[in-house]
Amino acid sequence: MLESDVGLEGLSPKEDPAAEAAGAVDGEGAPPGGPGAQAAAMRVNEKYSTLPAEDRSVHIINICAIEDIGYLPSEGTLLNSLSVDPDAKCKYGLYFRDGKRKVDYVLVYHHKRPSGSRTLARRSQSQDSRLSARSGRQDQPLPGLGSPEGADGPESPQDFHEDDKRFRRAEYEGNLLEAGLELECDEDTKIHGVGFVKIHAPWNVLCREAEFLKLKMPTKKLYRMNEARGLLKKINSVVQKITAPIQPRVAEHRPQSVKRLFYAFSREKQHLFDLSDKDSFFDSKTRSTIVYEILKRTTCTKAKYSMGITSLLANGVYLAAYPLHDGDYRGENVEFNDRKLLYEEWASYRVFYKYQPIDLVRKYFGEKIGLYFAWLGVYTQMLIPASVVGVIVFLYGCATVDDNIPSKEMCDQSQNITMCPLCDKTCSYWKMSSACATARASHLFDNPATVFFSIFMALWAATFMEHWKRKQMRLNYRWDLTSFEEEEGHPRAEYEARVLQKSLRKESKDKKTDKVKLTWKDRFPAYLINLVSIIFMIAVTFAIVLGVIIYRISTAAALAMNSSPSVRSNIRVTVTATAVIINLVVIILLDEVYGCIARWLTKIEVPKTEKNFEERLIFKAFLLKFVNSYTPIFYVAFFKGRFVGRPGDYVYIFQSFRMEECAPGGCLMELCIQLSIIMLGKQLIQNNLFEIGIPKMKKLIRSLRLRQQSPSDEHAKREQRYEVDFTLEPFAGLTPEYMEMIIQFGFVTLFVASFPLAPLFALLNNIIEIRLDAKKFITELRRPVAVRAKDIGIWYNILRGVGKLAVIINAFVISFTSDFIPRLVYLYMYSKNGTMHGFVNHTLSSFNVSDFQEGTAPNDPLDLGYEVHICRYKDYREPPWSEHKYDISKDFWAVLAARLAFVIVFQNLVMFMSDFVDWVIPDIPKDISQQVHKEKVLMVELFMREEQGKQQLLDTWMERDSAKDEPLNNHSPRAGLASPEHHTGAV
Repeated sequence: MLESDVGLEGLSPKEDPAAEAAGAVDGEGAPPGGPGAQAAAMRVNEKYSTLPAEDRSVHIINICAIEDIGYLPSEGTLLNSLSVDPDAKCKYGLYFRDGKRKVDYVLVYHHKRPSGSRTLARRSQSQDSRLSARSGRQDQPLPGLGSPEGADGPESPQDFHEDDKRFRRAEYEGNLLEAGLELECDEDTKIHGVGFVKIHAPWNVLCREAEFLKLKMPTKKLYRMNEARGLLKKINSVVQKITAPIQPRVAEHRPQSVKRLFYAFSREKQHLFDLSDKDSFFDSKTRSTIVYEILKRTTCTKAKYSMGITSLLANGVYLAAYPLHDGDYRGENVEFNDRKLLYEEWASYRVFYKYQPIDLVRKYFGEKIGLYFAWLGVYTQMLIPASVVGVIVFLYGCATVDDNIPSKEMCDQSQNITMCPLCDKTCSYWKMSSACATARASHLFDNPATVFFSIFMALWAATFMEHWKRKQMRLNYRWDLTSFEEEEGHPRAEYEARVLQKSLRKESKDKKTDKVKLTWKDRFPAYLINLVSIIFMIAVTFAIVLGVIIYRISTAAALAMNSSPSVRSNIRVTVTATAVIINLVVIILLDEVYGCIARWLTKIEVPKTEKNFEERLIFKAFLLKFVNSYTPIFYVAFFKGRFVGRPGDYVYIFQSFRMEECAPGGCLMELCIQLSIIMLGKQLIQNNLFEIGIPKMKKLIRSLRLRQQSPSDEHAKREQRYEVDFTLEPFAGLTPEYMEMIIQFGFVTLFVASFPLAPLFALLNNIIEIRLDAKKFITELRRPVAVRAKDIGIWYNILRGVGKLAVIINAFVISFTSDFIPRLVYLYMYSKNGTMHGFVNHTLSSFNVSDFQEGTAPNDPLDLGYEVHICRYKDYREPPWSEHKYDISKDFWAVLAARLAFVIVFQNLVMFMSDFVDWVIPDIPKDISQQVHKEKVLMVELFMREEQGKQQLLDTWMERDSAKDEPLNNHSPRAGLASPEHHTGAV
């Protein structure tokens, strides 16, 4: 081989140091120059090569002469001169250079690219050093003891760290080779300073790991599923015809009457499985999962520090690790693939009205992501009946607003009810008729239908949970997860690092070699920091709400001094709207801050596995975001107007700010405004704009940065698949996706008594959310590693908790926030003619203006044009002419008793009905349980038949052997001596 061939990474086995190391490992003790070493060297050399074998064998003649005339083509130019389109064979990065081995996973690392002034001989020296380092050769200089290129002078600290990372990569990739994986390196890319290691899992490795992971794979056995009969079959056929236009055009989504039997893969029983097409037996999702398991299990040992791929990524040894997308998703000449199909039938807004192809989503992204989108689809589907009922309740309020007697009485100017000032000094007396619009609007959401809707939504939540459990069981059956048991995952990189530190300290003290693990004593400081930080964050949320309350009070007082009558008449609307907008902005900002704080608090706890980390993170983030999102709403629902005091004896904050009062129609209207603005604002700004804008912005910035770093002469080269995927945003998990939906679920259920249109707005948002998330997963994110899961995990428990809490909160909202209970009490205890006439006057108490505290009376007492002696305020107190003036009246206690009784009855009734729904609807559908039992029976029959076949074959062989041995035994001397006839003749 010519010396110039080294420049194309086509090292011969004798020259390749990686081959020497591989020979020492794979040659089974053969000497380095023996046949075993040479064969192993050729195998390793083939795995690391970036060029096909036929290109490596090409002899480039007289490279030195080309250098002498001043023309030095780059490796990409030289490669293009050998082939018209060298990347067409490997499908632009989806396969190795030989076009046969599929790229199952990619590792990305940083490297220093040689400058253009270097000669090809120097480039070959660099390639020799890199390959030698990857082979793990012991005669290489250690980091800090010399430069790998020798002649470049002393090594800088940055070079020291780069060499350290390079040696770790070399050892790790050598261990991957020993594990059976095949590697191919590519540093000649458009992205400057970034190299890629392509990983391929051969058939024997896939079989070995599939057996180890207990993956269920399709067998040859087909069986017919139980089909509906009679009337049910006709109904199903009619439903299928009706829903045909909204079904995705995906083969996996079509109803199937025949199912293939799945069984945990076993290399000893390969004859049972459908191996007619080995290339597609393990799909890309399964292949990437297998490789990822090997990457996590394989370690790089350096200074007693066992480092898997998670540790190597955390320490910057590798920049990224990800499986590849199946190809491009748009373009006329794009080869058809699952990604393109998902983009057309799932991620496009044109198909917003169609069902999701959940089976194809699971096939491409794995069970965990498939379950998320299935849950989101079930939740959105269940919002349809809730939205319909909510709209009917709202329309009922619109239809009966003109017939509502209390609002009529409030709007009647002839009654001339003069109300007490809403603030000290600057606020004057006002007429109740000025709040007519608020009273009429309150009836839209505070009417008898609201109670029915609250009960309906509580039962809806229970039905939704049961429906999801049944859907989940169907998916588990279809995806062959019925017997799947989640095992404890690999330790996280941070946990291993802490264990290492603890073990080193223990060895220096005790010299013991016992297995070290973190205990609660090691985590106690982190637990204490968590507790203090969470309490502090909750206190910050309460302080911000208090600040908004002070803003409302001070702004109302300032607007009351305005000379414009229109400004003074719209004080309540102005203050409420601006305060809610401030709350919305603060909630959105604090949500991002709390998310980062929750992640930091979880990291310092150092959970052992990713599952533990995720569960603890979810709990902290949900707690903080729940308090942040709902504290302003809780204040309006249960605290505003409750601790005001009375005229002449008001309650003050900081001795200067008087507590707010509810409007004459109650606080329910303000609660509705608060809930609607926060809910819609979070959905539009946080959930949609942020999800669209932030990933696109990050992708644009990353692409511009990489484009600036890349040499200009490489722009003509087409990007490989792994280069395109590297510019995409890394997958950050499903926690943000679930979190926004759980918070929305809280808005829909917790305060639905005050806002019946909440399910409708949630439905409209989710229709967009499904396609938005789908488009993000298909176009904006790197392909995540497929993770097996049989349920949605801790999120189900959170949903159940929110559903139970919703029953209690809605009971208190109806009882204490709305006027439903006072109206019932008045109707059945105090009404003279059995109607609501006189209700408004009954709820108002009287106050003598001469009893105002000094300095709190209005500055302009004649603002209404007449002198006021008695003003009214909303409360149940004795009048000023009573013996016990301004004391709590007996009407207050009667209403309070009715409120508490309603809470108890409502809560227990709804809880009982929810539990009844839970009991009536079985968790596992009957047909699924029958199919699971049928599969077990078929599996037993299959193995029994196999054993019978083996026994028959064994009997046949034994008969043949005995038939062959029989004539031989008759002529054998030993048989002749043993026969009776022989003995008789001898005698």
